[in-house]
Formats: sequence, structure tokens, C-alpha cells
Amino acid sequence: MTTAIVWFRRDLRLADNPALVAAAEAHEKVIPLYIHAPDEEGEWAPGAASRWWLHHSLVALDKGLGRHRGGLQVAIARERAPTGSLEVLRQVVGETGAAAVYFNLLYDPAIRKRDAAVRKALEDDGVDVASFNANLWCDPWEIATKEDEPYRVFTPFWRNLRTRIDEREPLAEPKLHPQALKKSLPIDKLGLLPTLDWDKGFHEWTPGESGAHDMLGLFADDAVGHYSEGRDLPARHGTSRLSPHLHFGEISPPQVAQQLRAHFARRKNAPDLEPYLRQLGWREFGHHLLWHFPDTPKKNFNKKFDAFKWAKRDAHALRRWKQGKTGIPIVDAGMRELWATGWMHNRVRMLVASLLTKNLRQHWLLGEKWFWDTLVDADLANNAMGWQWVAGSGADAAPYFRIFNPVTQSEKFDPDGAYIRRWVPELRDAPGRLVHAPWEDEAFLKKSGYPKPIVDLKATREEALLAYQKSKS
Repeated sequence: MTTAIVWFRRDLRLADNPALVAAAEAHEKVIPLYIHAPDEEGEWAPGAASRWWLHHSLVALDKGLGRHRGGLQVAIARERAPTGSLEVLRQVVGETGAAAVYFNLLYDPAIRKRDAAVRKALEDDGVDVASFNANLWCDPWEIATKEDEPYRVFTPFWRNLRTRIDEREPLAEPKLHPQALKKSLPIDKLGLLPTLDWDKGFHEWTPGESGAHDMLGLFADDAVGHYSEGRDLPARHGTSRLSPHLHFGEISPPQVAQQLRAHFARRKNAPDLEPYLRQLGWREFGHHLLWHFPDTPKKNFNKKFDAFKWAKRDAHALRRWKQGKTGIPIVDAGMRELWATGWMHNRVRMLVASLLTKNLRQHWLLGEKWFWDTLVDADLANNAMGWQWVAGSGADAAPYFRIFNPVTQSEKFDPDGAYIRRWVPELRDAPGRLVHAPWEDEAFLKKSGYPKPIVDLKATREEALLAYQKSKS
């Protein structure tokens, strides 16, 4: 009777889990193991909001394994050990006689390096190692241009990827015979939950595989039918809100696509799913970029931007931006939503990033790091791609001279100010246009207690464009 270890990481589900399925098919016993090793992720160890989600997702996975009369085995790698996970895996192999280790791939640079070292060491020990793609339609190296180069522009990348995504069918949840370890830690011992009481709003989320499918069901029942126009309206749930579930591998892109198609298979007037699938393609593009250009979380993708002169770091302005006290209503609404819920609407993410990198001319790295700590869906590939896209330094980026006007944007996408009124209570009673630009009535602004704008939007736009022109010359 053979035993295999399934090393869970960010693939916290039982269905459509290639490593788990392969292990269950080849071995009589399976040890579902999670190793907590944040040090091995370098400077991109999970932020506070991600740790909250991870805790609850691990609890949900443990509960799911209970259906198979087992549970998740939990261990902590030795701190500041370069291959602490390897030590744990070797210990478990020695304790159980496991013949193989199965895991699903991750694409973050530090984890790739760690996984390569672990694989080599285990194989040198005589342990079989098998890895799989669980969280993307295609591995990043599988898609290339006709010149066999990585893509730098999204549209041709998507055309290539779109021809492949219908081929991937999700795998069914396997029958398991989990094996327990003599020493397995309670999930609470990982210390993932915050010590400060700031996460009350997070409880609108339901981390875990079941929560992911419930969220997909809500999207299929309502928002997907109006996705093209609804996705830009922050006051309504017009997006899928699946990003944290996808990041932690509680659901896969093939599962999402299959279930949406199945939901509308018998309907005469089924909505067009392509706009939403295309957004999932952007997620895939982010991982493609991270694989081929692993410096993008820290360095400009477009090296011409190395000559751009950012403003001196402004601690006061950064603090007001983080706290949602810039005096720009749509921006403050987004930053307060982020702090309260661990999430922000994508349209608003672009607006808060534009204000920081262009009107305030603060380096995009400062925003990227704040999002990393406060987003429940903080994903290295997509966080880096998003910030560089807005800043103008990334792949297929918005040109630097495209500077979002937050007033016209909020008038267009939050016309009655419902989103602003929800998150900025000082403006709840603002009449008409004042909800978007309260500084236009000094008496109202003073009465409301809302701060004056942190910058003059027109003047700082001109200053940013001038700095860009100087960097080009």
C-alpha cells in the first residue's frame, strides 16, 4: 500500500485539483498537507488581508476533507530557513514512508526558485515528485508569438489563449483515503488572523471552495447578463467578485467557464459570456508577464520610464490617500471601501492609482505595496500589472498622458453618487454635483466636515504631463 503527500499551497479546493486527483489515482493513501512558510515568499509574503482570507480558506478546506473522513494536516516551516518546507516534507516522508509528493504550480519568482530546490532535493532522496497546472488555463510558457517570444500586448495574447480555453474540462472531486500525521497543528496556531479589530467588514466574504461556487452562482443569476455595462458601476454588484477565490485556488477558470455555460445552456436569450471571459484572460496575461519578466513587481516593465522623475515621497499625502481623506470623493470612497472590506471595485482601483501616480506623482511601488497588504485578492502578477498599467510603465499600458479626471469619472460611473454616499458619509446629503465636487460650494464643504482637495486636479495634471515630456527628452 503506497502513500503520497499532496502539498497544498494556493489550490485550496478538492474538485478540479490535478495534483490531488493524480495522487488519489496512483496511491491508496493521501496526506493532504499545508506548510506555512511565509519567509520563503521573500518580500511578497502574504499581507494582512490575505492572511485573514487564508485562515478561513484553510478552515474550509479542512471541513471539506472531513467528508472523506480526514482533515488537513498543518505544519510550520522553520523561520528564516531557505528551504524550511523541504525539511517538513522530509520529516513527513520519514514518518509515513510516503513514496511521492504532488503539488500544483505557482508562478511567483521566489516560490518558483524554492519549488525547484525542493523538487531536486526530494528526487535526490529517491522520492517521486509531480507538479501540475491548477489555476490557469495554460501555463505561461505554453503561449508565445509566432516568433516564439512572450506577448507584451494583451489583445493578440487573448486571441491565442481564446482558442485553447474550451479544451480544458474540470476534474471531478476524487475519492480520498486521507492519512493523518502524528503531529498536526491546529490552523489557529498559524497566527493568520489580525490582532486589531479592523476586519469586521471582511465577514461579508465566505472564503473556501463552497463560498466560491456560491459567489459564482450569484453572478450567473444576475450580474453576468449585464456585465459589459455593469462592471464599471461601483455602486452595484456588477462584477463576479471571484478574484480572491481565484487567487487562493478555491475555484479554477475552467470551472468558472463550464458552470456559466451550463447555467445558460437551455436558455434562449443567454447572455454573451465573452466580455467576462476576456477579463479572466487579463488575469492570465498578468501571470504570463510575471513568468517571462519576473522583475515587474519591482521594476518598470518599460525601461524608458526609468528616466521619469517621480516627486519626492510625501508621507502626509500618502497617509491621506491611504485613509481616504484626499478630499476627492470617488477616490476616498474607494480607499475606505478597501480598508473596510479588503476589496475595491476595479474601475475605482484605476482612479485611486491615477491620483497617486499622476496627480500626486508618487511612485507606483508605494501604491502596489499598500494594495498588497490590504486586498484580500492581493495577487503578485495582477497587482504589479495593474499598477504599472495605470502608471504608464507596464505592458500594454495606458499611456502616461491618460490621466483620469476623478470628477468626470464619478459623474459617469456613479451618476447619483450612491457609491460615494455609502462610503463617504460626510457627503450623504450633498445635493447634485456637489457629491462629486464638494469644493465647488465652500459653505457646504465647511458644514460637511469633509476635507478640501489634497491637490488642484487641473494644475497637477499639467505638472505630470510636463514631467513626462522632460523624461522623454
